[in-house]
Amino acid sequence: MPILSSLKPPKPLLKSLANPKALSNAQLSSSFYDGTCPNALATIRTSIRQSISRERRMAASLIRLHFHDCFVQGCDASILLEDTSSFIGEQNANPNRDSARGYGVIEAAKSEVERICPGVVSCADILAVAARDASAYVGGPSWTVQLGRRDSTTASQSEADSDLPSFRDDLPTLISTFERKGLNARDMVALSGAHTLGQAQCSTFRERIYSNGTNIDAGFASTRRRRCPAANNDGDSNLAPLDLVTPNSFDNNYYRNLIQRRGLLQSDQVLFSGGSTNSIVSEYSDNPSRFSSDFVAAMVKMGNIRPLTGQDGVIRRICSALN
Repeated sequence: MPILSSLKPPKPLLKSLANPKALSNAQLSSSFYDGTCPNALATIRTSIRQSISRERRMAASLIRLHFHDCFVQGCDASILLEDTSSFIGEQNANPNRDSARGYGVIEAAKSEVERICPGVVSCADILAVAARDASAYVGGPSWTVQLGRRDSTTASQSEADSDLPSFRDDLPTLISTFERKGLNARDMVALSGAHTLGQAQCSTFRERIYSNGTNIDAGFASTRRRRCPAANNDGDSNLAPLDLVTPNSFDNNYYRNLIQRRGLLQSDQVLFSGGSTNSIVSEYSDNPSRFSSDFVAAMVKMGNIRPLTGQDGVIRRICSALN
């Protein structure tokens, strides 16, 4: 998304929700750490920028990590917890195993923040700030992050398997999955635009590129087959960019690709396959500013899914383990 000097402010967080129960009534605040750790955001930003400068793909991974956290138990950094004797965590759930990444980047940022303000800033807030900083670093929008989340003391592999969307999902399934989290169809299409960045493994798009279906451009399928053999377990982890045109820049080419039937994942292309979201895809393809402002609003809204606040939860000292 070639982006974008003037962003519309996000809509109020708790209005017009498809499922208000999915979002907490707790009020987060952008000034939450002003008195207790005034240099927290600058410290996180420096650490995140350093990580992405070493590997630009990490920007996509950090945005995805925040998304996968918020969709399971709310935005509580549960995805960062490694398995314990008392629970099986989320990192080996099907949508995350050998796929979710950036854990060490968040841990490094947490370590830097702990050095200046021990026991103050949550891992859940670092995830939210890191997603914003990742977007801005690669040319995407920035936004004011609401803060004050606390960290969970448990995680759930089963909830990750049931609540995260799949690359095989059809449009009605995607819409209902997001609606259960208080996000509407427009939010879903806007958040999907994060696939302007990053890469996917052959195992996630093999069925699509060998389907010979009418919803995939033949030349695009042929190109993708070069590094994704037809046989299962052959080249499963080979990577392809989600956006063939500008894979390392945050822009609106993702939507232009969908209109040309060049969405890499089935769950991408269903957004423009004659269904109810066609008009939103067309709008974002033509209007990068509208896409950017809607992406910001949806990210803020997503960041308010069931946060732990007040006396709920804890502030973990190490993001991957309980205190």
